[in-house]
Amino acid sequence: MTEVVVVDATQMRNLGEQVARQLIDGDVVVLTGLLGAGKTTFSQGVGTGLGIEDQIASPTFVVARTHEPGICNLGLMHVDAYRLHSADDLIDLDIDSDSPHITLIEWGESFVQKVTDSWLTVAIDRGNLGDADAPEAGERRVTLVTQGPRWQDRVLEVKL
Repeated sequence: MTEVVVVDATQMRNLGEQVARQLIDGDVVVLTGLLGAGKTTFSQGVGTGLGIEDQIASPTFVVARTHEPGICNLGLMHVDAYRLHSADDLIDLDIDSDSPHITLIEWGESFVQKVTDSWLTVAIDRGNLGDADAPEAGERRVTLVTQGPRWQDRVLEVKL
């Protein structure tokens, strides 16, 4: 487990970029945190770290966005599981695609273990800031926890 304190959106993107550089084909990352915590901002950093040229935007209304591989030759499937009802809905998205990619799942903590046995959880805590506060306001405590055999011999290193 790794914990870092992120003070602004630039640092959150930087953290996502650092994590992306350590991901390999097939990795699944689950993002947790309240609305406005910074999940999509982190995802934008992952996109940058993978060299993806598309704009990384929240997939809330489309459920999933697929981004073509960038200079790292890894694509990105960005999923928002907030409106999904079960793991079957997540499975129907075909996140085990044959093309090399990373899968980021926002709000997927209750479904991920039914899709894979290994993942990285990125939990973003805004402390006592309410949802009504500006999304960019205040620092966040980000906890990164690896789970499963894919991560057994890997060490995740981040530094802000």
